[in-house]
Amino acid sequence: MAHIPVNHPARPVYRVLAGLIGVYILAFGVYGVVLTWDKGLFGRGSDWALGLRTNLAFSLVSVVFGAFLLIGASQRGNLGHYMNLTAGAVFLFTSLLMMSLLQTSANFLNFSMSTVIVSMLFGLVLLGTGLYDKVGPPEHGDVERERRLHPVAERHR
Repeated sequence: MAHIPVNHPARPVYRVLAGLIGVYILAFGVYGVVLTWDKGLFGRGSDWALGLRTNLAFSLVSVVFGAFLLIGASQRGNLGHYMNLTAGAVFLFTSLLMMSLLQTSANFLNFSMSTVIVSMLFGLVLLGTGLYDKVGPPEHGDVERERRLHPVAERHR
């Protein structure tokens, strides 16, 4: 039976990781908007911001998504948990979709293979942070800790 850990001891580390990804995406988006402001919304030029190819549409989406991740990382309750799970799934889905459209005229976000790889890595990290970022009452944390420390005793009950 699958379960998501509650009150994991490394939760602050995961929140910092999600926040760092949010800062990078926000900085990428702002820098990309500055670089591509005078070009078309869905331009297919060779504009690169912080190591990733971009256009104005992708930069604007990145600004919104970076802010979303920073809000999620700053939440102390389960809202951040759900936001990270959702963001991880969106990143993974988007990277797979854009990889399939990479060499076509439908590449409207001007992705490159490096953008796909970074999006997949961010998606996996955010999914992992979402899985270990759940908050619950202290007694739920105690039950989880007991299950981690004594897994054999749990099976014999």
